[in-house]
Amino acid sequence: MVTLQGNTIFLRALEPEDLEFIYSIENNEEIWEVSNTQTPYSRFLIRQYLENAHQDIYEAKQLRLAICEKDGFTALGLIDLFDLDPVNQRAGIGIIIRNEEHRNKGVGKEALGLLIDYAFHRLQLHQLYANIDTGNVASITLFTNFGFEQIGVKKDWNRVDNQYKDEALYQLIHKQK
Repeated sequence: MVTLQGNTIFLRALEPEDLEFIYSIENNEEIWEVSNTQTPYSRFLIRQYLENAHQDIYEAKQLRLAICEKDGFTALGLIDLFDLDPVNQRAGIGIIIRNEEHRNKGVGKEALGLLIDYAFHRLQLHQLYANIDTGNVASITLFTNFGFEQIGVKKDWNRVDNQYKDEALYQLIHKQK
């Protein structure tokens, strides 16, 4: 049985109460490089996004979930399936843990494992992919520990602080048993 509950965290749908949490992530310039964001988002736009968050993944082509501690409702981070392609049974996957104190404690690992399981067993996807800056050792380690393989590098792909950075494409293909 597929579950979105792990040992120390669970994944839940976004709620209207997540407005300030999402606002703080989307407007944090320190993580714009990871989220490929260039401009801030208004509370108005985020409120509109949350109002439409009830859309089915097949309609929205995206599923964004809050990562929460098992004993609470407060979000620690976000994990996404995006660019869902139901014909080819694939989607992109991304994760962000907002505060440093929750990183490197297994939160991201547990969340990623839950969403991979959900994508392959509930959504019946064949493959997942992730775009990761070649210098982001923590993300590369996280994804490769789940079997994601680097299949290519996009040279000078992202411009950050007037420098171009390479971005690697990682892929995980579900092996049917």
